[in-house]
Amino acid sequence: MNDATAIAFHDLAPGEDNFRETVLRGLASQPKALPCKLFYDARGSALFEAICDTPEYYLTRTEIGILEANAGDIAARIGPNCRLVELGSGASRKVRILLQALERPVAYVPVDISREHLRQAAARLAADFPGLPVIAVCADYTRPFELPPLSGPPGKTVGFFPGSTIGNFEPDAVVAFLKHCAKLLGPGGEMLIGSDLKKSPDILNAAYNDAAGTNAAFNLNLLERIKSELGGDLDIDRFAHVAFYNEREGRIELYVKSLADQTIGIAGRRFRCAAGELIHTENSYKYAIPEFHALAARAGFQPVQTWTDPGRLFSVHYLRLE
Repeated sequence: MNDATAIAFHDLAPGEDNFRETVLRGLASQPKALPCKLFYDARGSALFEAICDTPEYYLTRTEIGILEANAGDIAARIGPNCRLVELGSGASRKVRILLQALERPVAYVPVDISREHLRQAAARLAADFPGLPVIAVCADYTRPFELPPLSGPPGKTVGFFPGSTIGNFEPDAVVAFLKHCAKLLGPGGEMLIGSDLKKSPDILNAAYNDAAGTNAAFNLNLLERIKSELGGDLDIDRFAHVAFYNEREGRIELYVKSLADQTIGIAGRRFRCAAGELIHTENSYKYAIPEFHALAARAGFQPVQTWTDPGRLFSVHYLRLE
């Protein structure tokens, strides 16, 4: 690698108008629902990083363990001169394990919707990997966008999607998202994806209802964001965090619950919330390994290898376009 640190920033993120319209549309729907991508303003991103450090939230430390134990094998499959594209990069913590193991990576492309959080994380990583071009893209990665030009010697373009974020999509939307990834990465594209496994409801419920209340703060921060950015007329204390495992559907469901009959005002609109009414904010699907492989196959990806931890809590999949 060269001695100089290289970093670029491409801002493709939707603006406030898009945020406002998404919120208004979600609260006008029946039942009310707000998409989980709205969680990730700067404070929401920081709260999610704090969730990852809670003792109940096994997902992050388990996936890190899998990556550390298998980094050499993963790097060998990827090969030299790769362009590593991380979707939903957050703090870019796990990717460091891969970058340290890879042979002559050509570029790291973190993609995230939280603008300032992305800037800070990209700058930290660039400082820690001098000479590695870091090309940050602020975008809603769930929607079509184009990667900036990635020059350099021939090598694979590999998508990295850790953290079980794939579980936030409905199953059919997983297929659509993976097809979008196939177009984004181009011919010969490959992906490394983390996916949470099905397990005891007690373990799952604890992970999304930590004793310190970090999950609750993260969920309710969406209302804080609405209040701050859209001048929302609402009292956060009149809402509560709700999360539970729906075993029949194989998913954790997150809601904010209205604690009283109330009317909230947002951008000149009024919305009635009944006592006990739930506003859906997120699903997190858990997949058995054959279930996830079947979804990947529908999108044209062939499972190459899957790694798990000794306790079979989590899985990491290497996929290749057929």
